[in-house]
Amino acid sequence: MSVLILGGAGYIGSHTVWDFLDKGFNVIVADNLQSGHIQAVHSDAKFYKGDIRDEAFLDNLFKKEKIDSVIHFAANSLVGESMSNPLKYYDNNFYGTMVLLKSMIKNNIKKIVFSSTAATYGEPENIPILETDKTEPTNTYGETKLSMEKMFKWVSEAHGLNFVSLRYFNACGAHKSGKIGEDHSPETHLIPIVLQVPNNKREFVEIFGDDYNTPDGTCIRDYIHVSDLAQAHYLALEYLNKVNKSNIFNLGNGVGFSVKEVIEAAREVTGSNIPARISLRRSGDPARLIASSEKAKNILNWQPKYTNLKEIIQTAWIWHKNHPKGY
Repeated sequence: MSVLILGGAGYIGSHTVWDFLDKGFNVIVADNLQSGHIQAVHSDAKFYKGDIRDEAFLDNLFKKEKIDSVIHFAANSLVGESMSNPLKYYDNNFYGTMVLLKSMIKNNIKKIVFSSTAATYGEPENIPILETDKTEPTNTYGETKLSMEKMFKWVSEAHGLNFVSLRYFNACGAHKSGKIGEDHSPETHLIPIVLQVPNNKREFVEIFGDDYNTPDGTCIRDYIHVSDLAQAHYLALEYLNKVNKSNIFNLGNGVGFSVKEVIEAAREVTGSNIPARISLRRSGDPARLIASSEKAKNILNWQPKYTNLKEIIQTAWIWHKNHPKGY
């Protein structure tokens, strides 16, 4: 039997493909390549170009490949774009998942691991954030992901299709081999943006606000290495196979680093000065976002291997230095 990884040409999806192949799985990848990269797909995985909104494509895939379970990364994920073009996000993320679930039910596939997000929480009431905390997204992207989680819940009750939703925080880093890494257009994540300076792709880093209620005035985020996220998807599928029960888990390191701390760590890793300039705050940026991942550690037996910020940035720097134009 095979595992189908939807969005397996994307950043986290491609690292998960490599991880599942390392563990001996037969891996099928489907991606419409809207934002993914065919070069990121491991040569040992079988690739299909197609869209999750195409029910005939999915039906054909499920019949042809004898798929046992699904890992679902296929979604648009830019917060700013989701606010200016919300219907794009409802169409691809929400409607696409509805079509996927219809096809899974039709083809009697009962297990799915879902790539969710900390954006489901919105402005946190507590730090660290628990899975039981309120979910009030402050952007369309987070709202569509939360709506997808609720769709999984009701479909699970009606059809016995079990899911694990993984709400993760700031994905970062690159594969230890240096062969795959982060390549977004436009790039919105802090670490690759910072690394564009020593890579001669920008002159300075912009810090959006230094007047937050944090020790150095800049926003604090929980950075989790992409390979640790990939490992969590494998453990989530193991959990579904053993327990056969739906669940939701946070994934983060449980430690927060400020924007200034990230820039300083990148200076040390790259040996570059990396100039930074202070700009106005961006609307909707919470001061702190830090996860409690105790539930994932206790139930999934998940242990992040990359907990040192400089080590995380080092893996990213190897990738970006050797691939200055991405794939």
